[in-house]
Amino acid sequence: MTEPRKDERGERVPDAHPLERHRRGRVYLHPRAAELLRVRPAPTEDERLLRRVDRPAEMDSDPWRALRILSEFVEGFDALAAIGPAVSVFGSARAHEGDLAYELGRQIGARLARAGYAVITGGGPGAMEAANRGCHEAGGLSVGCNIELPYEQRLNPYLDLAVEFRYFFARKTMFVKYADAFVILPGGFGTFDELFEALTLIQTHRIERFPVILVGRDYWAGLLDWMRTTVLGEDAIDADHLDLISVTDDPDEVVALIAAASEQRANGANADRAG
Repeated sequence: MTEPRKDERGERVPDAHPLERHRRGRVYLHPRAAELLRVRPAPTEDERLLRRVDRPAEMDSDPWRALRILSEFVEGFDALAAIGPAVSVFGSARAHEGDLAYELGRQIGARLARAGYAVITGGGPGAMEAANRGCHEAGGLSVGCNIELPYEQRLNPYLDLAVEFRYFFARKTMFVKYADAFVILPGGFGTFDELFEALTLIQTHRIERFPVILVGRDYWAGLLDWMRTTVLGEDAIDADHLDLISVTDDPDEVVALIAAASEQRANGANADRAG
């Protein structure tokens, strides 16, 4: 019978050599331990990664969701950081080629591209497609920030750069952060949301003032009249808040307003540096 091994102090050495033990992080287990503890040997990290399992419950938890939100911001910032001067254009996904809103969007996209601006839209069909198409055809950088919806919003075919988002607030941050102006074509609730988001951020001095341009006098007339009579009349806004909005039907005027604001900001920045 083989005598048990002993160390220099005369204490018995375990039968298993340390290299024969199973490692679990910082814990080493004797081969017998798994049996005694009634656990299977720990899988390798590759095995854990590649193992097919049902969707873990934690993937629907708030901490996991926070990581997904963070990843959207990181990916969006990384993708858009180098696009240069840009204008966000909004409008109805329901506009069709031949509609006035579509044709205005296409003309505005082309003129912005020729003036040196990238065009950012929601990346979908309708007025968004029109603005991206005009920019793309004029040789500009056409960008789309798309959103996952219960009914799929397809990416339009005129995008040079597209980023897809799960969360509206992450997507809306990209529209504001990288835009020198907002151009608002006729649209519905989503378009209204972007319009009033921009106005609120400017009104509350959360962002620097930039042009917010409504395109389509007839379409926006009722809303503007209501704001002047009811909203201002009830003292819910100040009179100068209405000055945050410009209205036009002319694509050339859209670009002129944006260029003038950009020049004014540049002159202000130069004056600050000189001072």
